[in-house]
Amino acid sequence: MKYLPFILRNLKRKKTRTILTIGSIAVALFLFGLLVTIETALNAGVDVAGVDRLVVRNRISLIQPLPLSYQQRLLQIPHVTRVTHASWFGGVYQDERNFFPQFAIDTNTYHDVFSEFLIPDDQWQAFVADREGAVAGRSLAEKYGWHIGDRIPIRGTIFQGTWEFNIRAIYDGTSGEADESQFWFHYDYLDERRAWGEGLVGWYTVQVDDPDHAVEVAAAIDDRFANSAWETTTETEKAFAAGFAKQIGNIRLIVLSIGAVVLFTLLLVTGSAMATAVRERVPELGVLKTLGFRDGTVLGLVLAESVLIALVGGGIGVGLAKLFTLRGDPTGGMLPIFYLGPDEMALGLGLALAVGLLAGAIPAITAMRLRIVDALRRV
Repeated sequence: MKYLPFILRNLKRKKTRTILTIGSIAVALFLFGLLVTIETALNAGVDVAGVDRLVVRNRISLIQPLPLSYQQRLLQIPHVTRVTHASWFGGVYQDERNFFPQFAIDTNTYHDVFSEFLIPDDQWQAFVADREGAVAGRSLAEKYGWHIGDRIPIRGTIFQGTWEFNIRAIYDGTSGEADESQFWFHYDYLDERRAWGEGLVGWYTVQVDDPDHAVEVAAAIDDRFANSAWETTTETEKAFAAGFAKQIGNIRLIVLSIGAVVLFTLLLVTGSAMATAVRERVPELGVLKTLGFRDGTVLGLVLAESVLIALVGGGIGVGLAKLFTLRGDPTGGMLPIFYLGPDEMALGLGLALAVGLLAGAIPAITAMRLRIVDALRRV
């Protein structure tokens, strides 16, 4: 700490250069934070998927339904403990831009299977008792200003007409990555009002007693319904969620590629700035060595200067990215989980630290190896 005033004074010598270097790092880390947030949002379903849950869908396509009668037959398969189902509704609230997932669910089993969604017991019981009741995620309710007891009209697109629901419960996720943008309502309400598709559901979610039995159960399910009019494909919930993410490309590869470009650019910018600073201060470094400063001390001073610049810029960039994500999803519903977690923030700061060390290494080594005679020759 005794050398900190010396380091800060050196940084103030060329204020414009220091500010621009810090700014470039801040912008790069801000973009990196947004990319990581988007990658997390697109893969959120994969990350929070239950390891003991399987998804059973129509073999032809997810948009093809399955019979409601399959629920009891699924329960007969060994190692299956619970079975629930859901169906996509696809309605519009007030404006077609107001997109959010709406599911008609089996109220008797859905909450038990998806226990990571927290709902007060009295609210859940009120929802179960109301045929037109609905459950909204916390972020969804806050977005539209919904409260318990509000009556919400939703215009059907797949199932025509205006459907009205009473908000009876609001659920919270157990983590920042949990999707709180969903809207649930009674499957029975959908089944009795729709003009077609009675007795059909979108997909089943099967819970097994042990994740080690998942492969065995999946094969048994597909064998059970093989050669029937409604053949199935069963996969883990993680694989099911990953399938959606893969439809828009390899997001992780894109993030890593852009991250590599960001890192390389930061190395060039910061390294160039530090090399220039060392060249300008060659005579001063010679004086320091003449006064008794060891080579290791000179190395540490230059390296500390580079690291300080990188960490300040990185901290500003990561902080701005966090503030931006606190405003919520900027896409109007396409990225319902728009959250920059502490692990991702630490990764950004770690990247900034690595940049500071790598960019300052060569200038610091040059300063350390500088001979007093050569340095004083430039005075």
